[in-house]
Amino acid sequence: MKIFAKILIGATVLTASFPTIAADRQVAVKASLDSANLVMGRQTTLHLEVLGEIGSEGDLLLPDTIWQDVEISSVGDPTYNDLGNGRRQMLRDIIVQSFDSGVYTLPPVLYIDGGDTFISNRPVLKVLPVPVDTLKTVHDYADVVNPKRQILDYVPDWMADYGLWILIALLALAAGGYLWLRYKKKGTILPVAVKPEEPPYEMAIRQLDQLKSESLCERGEEKQYYTRLTDILRVYLQRRFGINAMEMTTTQIRHAIRKNETTRMSEQQLIKVLEMADFVKFAKVRPLPDDNVAAMRSATQFVEDTRPQPEPETQQDTQATEKPEPTIKKSQKP
Repeated sequence: MKIFAKILIGATVLTASFPTIAADRQVAVKASLDSANLVMGRQTTLHLEVLGEIGSEGDLLLPDTIWQDVEISSVGDPTYNDLGNGRRQMLRDIIVQSFDSGVYTLPPVLYIDGGDTFISNRPVLKVLPVPVDTLKTVHDYADVVNPKRQILDYVPDWMADYGLWILIALLALAAGGYLWLRYKKKGTILPVAVKPEEPPYEMAIRQLDQLKSESLCERGEEKQYYTRLTDILRVYLQRRFGINAMEMTTTQIRHAIRKNETTRMSEQQLIKVLEMADFVKFAKVRPLPDDNVAAMRSATQFVEDTRPQPEPETQQDTQATEKPEPTIKKSQKP
């Protein structure tokens, strides 16, 4: 940077020695500071103004640093103002700062337009040192601070990172230990109470009664009515006879129930309901109120006809339920 500054000063001297280079044009270059006094480390603006017969190709020659101890922080874009009669004004701002105190005469800024070179004045910048209170002692390092500690600060890092998993593991161990103690004390672990599954017949009758009480057909919801009605019958066939009716069509269900002795006798009751439901769901037929009642009656009759029969009592069960007659012993005569 010192070499560049020497080259810049040499160019200034040469230009001043030959004033005839720019004698045929009237161009003035002016440099001014916002403040001639600057605190060390602060920034100030250097305003550059070029006034006169300015060409479209002219520009300012700006170095990276104005002086070895005065640096350029940023350079603004130039702005142009047309003054008439071939005269123009160019304005440009430069932000400078210094980190060393002293008085600095800034070098001139060059404006080059074609083969002509024009030189600005040299403003003076005084950089003031930062005021320091010498009565207070300045330490390079602060004393060690002992912060307040919490309970978690005494816990190892691995426990703090996996605290949730450790808590789950402890709870699982506690539950296992509790069950083991109960088993050891009573000899067995108490079985978990399981709610018995509702038999197919009772569940179907209950669902049919509930569907009948909702009066869906009276509200014009025939499609939902027949959909639920056939679903009840399909689930009943699956649970009662093992027929996968939920995945079958009406024709497939007809063939399946014909193979079973219990369902073969009530085939017509079930097929009536399924066919009417197909017309309502797929053909969008509006059945009569009597048809809706008949469908519910046929579904209920099919479930009743295929109801599982109670097992007959065996002879041993009958004898077990009968009370034995008391025997009377006869007293012997002496």
